[in-house]
Amino acid sequence: MRRQMESEDEGGRTLVQVISEKYSPDNFPYCRGPGVGVVIRTSPHGSPVKDRLNLPCVLVLDGCGISHAGDEEEVARFCSHVVELDLSHNQFKDWAEISKILSNIPHLDFLNLSMNPLKGSNLEPGGAEAFSGLRRLVLNNTHVSWDMVHTLTQEIPELEELFLCLNEYDCVNLSPVACSSLRLLHITDNQLEQWGEVRKLGLMYPGLASLILANNSLSSIHEPEDLLQRLFPNLHSINLHNSGLSRWEDIEKLNFFPKLREVRLMGIPLLQPYTDQERRYLMVAHLPSVTVLNGSVVTDGEREDAERFYIRHHLDCPEDELPQRFHTLVARYGRLAPLADVDLRPLSSAQVELRFGDHSEQLELRLDQTVADLKKQLRPVVQLPVNKMRVYFIDQQLGYALAPQELKYGGRALHSYSIRDGDVILVVPK
Repeated sequence: MRRQMESEDEGGRTLVQVISEKYSPDNFPYCRGPGVGVVIRTSPHGSPVKDRLNLPCVLVLDGCGISHAGDEEEVARFCSHVVELDLSHNQFKDWAEISKILSNIPHLDFLNLSMNPLKGSNLEPGGAEAFSGLRRLVLNNTHVSWDMVHTLTQEIPELEELFLCLNEYDCVNLSPVACSSLRLLHITDNQLEQWGEVRKLGLMYPGLASLILANNSLSSIHEPEDLLQRLFPNLHSINLHNSGLSRWEDIEKLNFFPKLREVRLMGIPLLQPYTDQERRYLMVAHLPSVTVLNGSVVTDGEREDAERFYIRHHLDCPEDELPQRFHTLVARYGRLAPLADVDLRPLSSAQVELRFGDHSEQLELRLDQTVADLKKQLRPVVQLPVNKMRVYFIDQQLGYALAPQELKYGGRALHSYSIRDGDVILVVPK
């Protein structure tokens, strides 16, 4: 209790205090049947808080103003069964306080410390041992140093997922010890511009299957083919959204990652001149082994359409500037002819022959008007009221193979009848 009071005097709240308040029996006055709701148990005699609650194994305490652990025995009593702990948006400034908490939660698998002001804080030797059971660790917007990251990863033998977003990293400090267990690294919204810094991630985390690098300013991928194959040998998915890539050569280098199958690449300068469809086709054609692009599966039919588009897209390029990918695809499909430019928009007007009785004359017809509009147009010409005339359409290309088609739906547009120049409009009285 003395340590808890000291931490409150320092302006923060303790984990124990917040738990006691949030899970007070006053907030859970009863249970709804056996095994349902919140189970109340009585604390040992002399405990300052009576009738403690049995907390859930997934404990969310974000934005509670916590800065200290509080009484460690109470932490153990409350949290020994907890497997996931969210402490984001709190006021932790000292890794030692976090270590006290984890040392009393032996089964913890997931820890979220995002948005805690941990910049400049480090652990004393041996302090990271409390983190050793974690598999997933979130350190977004903590401005944690690389040295501290390495201290933690060296003590967490089975760490699988690490989140280091929004930490203003413009470089990567290489660790002397690789973390081979890591499978997923989120390091978005930093300032990594040079491939040499990304290369260090491959050396430190050789088992990576997923690398999320979105919203960095990576300008290019400078690495020979053989080194790329060894650098990320297990990489299955990469996200390079909103990077600075501006050359097709950089996109083609993604093919050298031997297991890469999923790519996210939007918002890069290279693709800005193209339409959405052109962007996808060109990306698919450049990445023959990728099966999921920007979250959408690449089907066999789409791949063939994209590769044929790629050939036609390069037909006007000088022979000495054609990329190797063009020659590879020409060997498969042949040198394709350009597609005909077909205008599929409906005609706006047609020159037709108007027939009524023994009379006929040429009439220019606006095809965007309706049947009702046409009858109003014809009324002064044929001298019949609208409700006393029937109007028929004769398709001259089909001759008299089909009977004349009556235009009887007043709201229907004329272009929907596929009227063309030379067709006949026939008017007969009712």
